Formats: sequence, structure tokens, C-alpha cells
Amino acid sequence: MIPVRQNINRRVYSGKLAAWLAATAAAALTTFLLTWLRANSTTAGMVFLVLVVWSAAQAGRWLPFYLAALCALSFDYFFLPPYHTLWLEGPQAWVEMLAFVASCVVVSRVAERARRQTRQAEQRREDVERLYELSQQLMLYEDAEALVRDLPRLIDRIFGLEGVVLYVCDQDKLYASISELPMGMEASLRTMSQNPHPTITIHASYHATPLMLGLRPLGALGWQPAALSREVAAAVSAQVAIVLARAIAIATSTRIEAAREGERLRTALIDSLTHELRTPLTSIRAAATTLMEGRGLDEDGRLDLAAIIDEEAARLDLLIGEAVEMAQIDAQGVEIHMVPHHPRALLDQAVAESRSLLAAHRVSISVEEPDEPAWFDPHLLGRVLRHLLENAAAHTPAGTGVRLGSKRSGERLEFFVEDEGPGIDALDLPLIFEKFYRGQRGPAAGKRKGSGMGLAITRAIVNAHGGGIEASSHPGQGASFRFWVPLVEKELRGKA
Repeated sequence: MIPVRQNINRRVYSGKLAAWLAATAAAALTTFLLTWLRANSTTAGMVFLVLVVWSAAQAGRWLPFYLAALCALSFDYFFLPPYHTLWLEGPQAWVEMLAFVASCVVVSRVAERARRQTRQAEQRREDVERLYELSQQLMLYEDAEALVRDLPRLIDRIFGLEGVVLYVCDQDKLYASISELPMGMEASLRTMSQNPHPTITIHASYHATPLMLGLRPLGALGWQPAALSREVAAAVSAQVAIVLARAIAIATSTRIEAAREGERLRTALIDSLTHELRTPLTSIRAAATTLMEGRGLDEDGRLDLAAIIDEEAARLDLLIGEAVEMAQIDAQGVEIHMVPHHPRALLDQAVAESRSLLAAHRVSISVEEPDEPAWFDPHLLGRVLRHLLENAAAHTPAGTGVRLGSKRSGERLEFFVEDEGPGIDALDLPLIFEKFYRGQRGPAAGKRKGSGMGLAITRAIVNAHGGGIEASSHPGQGASFRFWVPLVEKELRGKA
């Protein structure tokens, strides 16, 4: 940044020097033309006066006075007697000279004031346009958090500054449009936000102002250089304070909504579990009551009732296990313990543990060779595969095929489970990984049992690995579930 400033200063100095040289040349050229045309003192005085007025309207305060001095000397030397001297002869020459000098001073001051007012009016117009552009940019953001993060860059770009810093009290965090900040900048802005006072200069070229909403401090805004007027700085700080207040309000509303959503989910969990647990309990109680009475039952009847009790008890155990598993994930998250493991061994183990559910299905395993070990949590990914296999077994007819396998694709390890069942309706497909959701459409709608938590559990586990899961299906042609986890090849080679 320092070389850039040096170049700017060099250009400014060069421009000023060129302006003074141009004024000198203009006075010399005008004098030459007037003497060549043999103009009288009145004509020369008027021409010199026009030149001074023009310079006052175009340049700053001192250049017109310099040009007026040059013109007065030329006027005296060439056009007032005695000629070619700087002395004045007679009252008329003195009157002409004094009148010329007074006219130059008065007219140059009036012209300079008009130029300054024009410049101020133009500056106010530019400030209004920039404030309008800033307000328009603020309205385009829908994400309040992203807006707070981008505010320094927006203000920097719109107002042509060299650095903008924003301190937010609620987050105790600093946002800046530049990468390097002076030492102690955050502490200075924090102190200003806690003890609000008017705009001050901090850290040499940085100026800062507190951000207030009524009597509540929201933060502080700093910028460099001092290119913003007091009015513009107040308007910008007011807009930034409104943005921060909006972000705080949205964050508060989000927390309240999250609490309401959590309460709603807990209520839904209780309602779902109440309904799902009551169904197998009712069947178990009815079968047990019939067995206890024992009237009119033969051996086959008793075996059928015992089979109902066993099946419903297993279903009850599955529901309770899923509920407990989902509650643990919600309360504590998912802890990953990664070890090197072969994908084929993981698939074989998942099929072996689900053998009783897959007994009526044709199961095939496909693993891309070479089957090299990869880093993942085999216990958790085994749970994902078991959930998907149990889901396939529950929603596909007996005798159909279930295929599962793995392959490496780029920097991730992919697994898949495919079945030949009725598939998933297109309207249900985007929602199947949500908690407590069970398909409402398609051939199997209304016949599916379960809590609706199995796929939500699989997604939580896969996401905890840094991977993802997706499902695809065409009704009547089966469903396909694919999930992946990142490959950690370097770590694997280091520990192998």
C-alpha cells in the first residue's frame, strides 16, 4: 500500500507543478500578444482580469493570486507609464493599477467561492449517490450474516476508501476489507463501542465512529483515509447499525425458531413412538391373552401365536433401538473413531448381521479391486449398511435381488445398496432422509412399518464422516442408495 500512496503523491505534486508552470506560460503568452497588438492599458487590464477570473474558476486559492501578481507586474511594466519600468507616474497610473489589483482580488475571491460551492454541491451529489448505492446493495442480501461479513468490502468499494474495519459487539469479532490491520485496532474499536463518543482518529490514518441503536452499542466502524465528511460518516454508520440490528434480530428469531422446532420434534417423537410402540404391544398382548386362555387352540395355533409374539417383540426392540440411537445423535452428535479397514470386510459383516432379514432375498456383493484398506469408522458405517439392508428387505418382495458394493472414485470411497422392489415415489424421494418421515405415496404407501428414523440416522453418520448420501429410484424398478466418505490416503500410508 505504501508504494501506491507514494505514486499517488508523486502524481499530485507533478500536477500542481504543471499547473503553476501553465499559469506562468499563460501570463507570458498573453503579455506577448497584447504588446504585439499594441493594446492600450484599458484593453490590457480587461484581458489580464479575464485571465485571472478564469484561473480562479478553474484552480485553487493560491494559483489565481500568483497569476494576478504576474499580470499586475506585466500590466505595470508594459502598459503603464513610464513604460518598461516598475514605477508608476502620475495619479492616473496609480488609480489604474489599484483598480486592476482590487478587481483581481475581488473577482478571484468571488470566482473561487463559486468554484468551492460548486465542488461542494458536486461532492454532496456524489455522496448521495454512494449512500443510495450502499442502501441498494444492502437490500440485495437475504443472508444477514453474509451481509455483515461483506459490509467492510462494500463500503470500501463504494466510497473508494483504502481500508474499512467493522467490530461487532455481540459476536466480539472483527471484519475488515484488508488483510493486514494495525496492532491494537480491535482493542481500540472494542473500547469505542463500550464508551461511545464522536468520530475520532485512531492509529494514525484510521478514523472510527461508534455504532448505536438508541442507547444500545452494537459495535464500531473504522476507515481510512479521512475521505468521509461528518454527515456521510453519520449516514453510513446509521445504515450499518440498522444492518447489525437486523442481523441480531434474525439470529434471535432463528434461535427461538430452533427451540420451537426442537420442541415440535420432541412432540413428534413422542407421538410417533406412542403410536409405533402401541401397535406391536397390542399384538403381543392379544396373542399372550389368547395363549393364556388356551381354549380351542391346537399345537399349530399356539405356534402361530408364539411366532406373532416373537415377531412383534423384535419389531418393538428395533423401534426402541432406533429411538435411543436418534436421541443419542441429537444430544451428543456422532463420534468418529477411524481405523484402516477393508471395504469388502465391512460389506461381508453387514450382510452376515442382516442374514435373518435377507434370508428370502438374493444377495450379491461387488467390490472394486484391489480391495485396499481405507480410513473410516467400521462400526458406524456398518450401522449405515445394516439400516439400508433392513430397509431393502422390508420394502421388497421375497425372491428379489439386493446388490451392495464399493468402489473408489477420485478422493472418496463410495458404497451402494440397490434392490429390485417397487421403488420410491418421486414426491417422497426428497424427504426420505428427514426424521420421522415415511413414504405417503407409491405402491407400498400405508404398508410400511417403522419409526421413520433409520434413514435420518444413516445421514447423520455419513455427514459426521465428511461424506454424503443420496437415493435414486424409478417406481417399479427398485431403489438405489449411495453414500461416500473421503479417502485419507496420506494418513493411511503414514500409519500402515
